[in-house]
Amino acid sequence: MKLGLVVLLTVLTHLAFVGSRLTASLSAIALGATPLTVGVLMALFAALPMLLAVYAGRRIDRDGARGALLAAGAGLAAAILIPVAWPRLPGLFVAAPLMGCAFVVFHVAMNNVVGGLGSALDRAANFSWLALGFSIGGFVGPLAAGFAIDGVGHRAAFLALALSPAAAALILWRARPALPAPAGGRRAGAAGASVMDLLRDRRLRGAFVASGVLAMGWDLYAFVTPVYGTRIGLSASTIGAVMGTFAAATFVVRLAMPALSRRVSEWPMVVAAMGVAAASYALFPLADSAAPLAALSFALGLGLGCAQPFIMSLLYAASPPGRQGEVIGVRTTMLSGSTTFVPLAMGALGAAFGMAVVFWSMAAVMLAGGGYAWRRVE
Repeated sequence: MKLGLVVLLTVLTHLAFVGSRLTASLSAIALGATPLTVGVLMALFAALPMLLAVYAGRRIDRDGARGALLAAGAGLAAAILIPVAWPRLPGLFVAAPLMGCAFVVFHVAMNNVVGGLGSALDRAANFSWLALGFSIGGFVGPLAAGFAIDGVGHRAAFLALALSPAAAALILWRARPALPAPAGGRRAGAAGASVMDLLRDRRLRGAFVASGVLAMGWDLYAFVTPVYGTRIGLSASTIGAVMGTFAAATFVVRLAMPALSRRVSEWPMVVAAMGVAAASYALFPLADSAAPLAALSFALGLGLGCAQPFIMSLLYAASPPGRQGEVIGVRTTMLSGSTTFVPLAMGALGAAFGMAVVFWSMAAVMLAGGGYAWRRVE
């Protein structure tokens, strides 16, 4: 499995997922949905995946990643087509959890593949390449979705986005790359091993907590930017471009990851990431046009984008033998929980007290997370 193919498959799948998530939120707004309804819709992208991720990780440990990657690409394409055939709020509510399930299988499988490539010394760099793929997809997806909505409408945008994961599945099927062998997870672990064993591990637990806090920052941005951008009068293409600056920042900072990893250790990087994120969220309510919103999005992307490859490398290195997929599944469950509950909680908070309180609440969460990470700096 070459890293170039990893990046290509990741870009094709991730751009479809994030583009469809933006298209779903803007479609719901166009159909008259309130911020709370949009929050519920965004939460559905992660509600079922939250229950699926650990099981998917165990199956991938046992059976390998190829079948999971193929099923994820085909399933995501099929789910994105639902709003094309059923362009109403119920159709969006049916499609959202199915898109989320397909993408979480891809996410767990591809992270497991990348963790098994090369030696331990290559791992941080390999995860940086994977993160670059997610950054490119995160940039292209919202931008393409926004322009497609303004140009040809919501249904056609969904149709165009469905082609991307279908192409990823076809490429993987035709290329038939050699993938890392299944880890044999449950056979390699101790008898009766459970998720609680992983959560009791101090090294894993610290990385899980930091990963969860950073995920809240990502999830709030994905949910709140379309709502806030619409409120200050931005078009769909402008909102997509603003969100693209966030992804561009994650791409830029991840280009520097190999060099940074030789100069800065993991936990100081996490502290810096949360500090930048806190400052960015505190300033968001002051942005009343596209330019300052894009600038703050770029700063937030720099902060949140720099920590993920280090956390993934820490998690994979600390995983018990043969349970790497399961550990990734536990992390993905936590991320899915964040994606489920952050839009719900922040949507309700925004409806009751306004968007400024939403941004400042997340700034406080990031500051608290930075304090937790600081205590782990050796």
